[in-house]
Amino acid sequence: MASWDGVIGEDEIDRYAKAGFGGEGGIGARPALLIIDVQYRTVGTTSKPYWDAIKEYPTSCGDVGWDAVGNIAKLVALFRQKGFPILYPHVAPKNSATDGGRLAAKIPSIMGIDAKGYEFVEEIAPVEGDVLLPKKHPSAFFGTPLVSHLVDLGVDTLIVTGCTTSGCVRSSVTDAFAYNFKVLVPDDAVYDRSPTSHAVNLWDMNAKYADVYPSTGILKLVEDLEDR
Repeated sequence: MASWDGVIGEDEIDRYAKAGFGGEGGIGARPALLIIDVQYRTVGTTSKPYWDAIKEYPTSCGDVGWDAVGNIAKLVALFRQKGFPILYPHVAPKNSATDGGRLAAKIPSIMGIDAKGYEFVEEIAPVEGDVLLPKKHPSAFFGTPLVSHLVDLGVDTLIVTGCTTSGCVRSSVTDAFAYNFKVLVPDDAVYDRSPTSHAVNLWDMNAKYADVYPSTGILKLVEDLEDR
């Protein structure tokens, strides 16, 4: 069952099919794992339903984020076992005097996050040798040295996890596709505060820019690759 079943109508699915969308890009031999913005500000310090979670951090996605964290942790363990690189594009703490910009104007709540909110969730936190990429905009590529790292690491495939599906994940996926990387998205390892936006964006990314699978399918694909 696809994550967009029951959200996208048959007529819309047929329109995409008639246009020829929905082919598979596959996986290469040298994947990297992107973990985008999996910080306490996006999930809360404990798993809670959305309306409870936002009492701690208004930017939290709640328990759907914690569900994704469990699946991301399995990918992290496998990537470490096989010696494949893991990179962490993330929002760094804000300097209210200089880091406002258009995003702060649209979403003022992002400017009031405390230090704990910017910490990586412990279950998937980086270790020595992982690449940390502070960013100020949705895409993990914009204004960061991500491409340089990927070239240096010899990466040909990106597995994109984190949040939000409709925002930073999607913008990173489209940029990765534009750079000619193969792109895979585990639909249960990305999360969004809007279930509808989550489903629609996964459907559209799968049609145009990425292969979208459950994390179990992506784990199997990675397991079958030769260790680095």
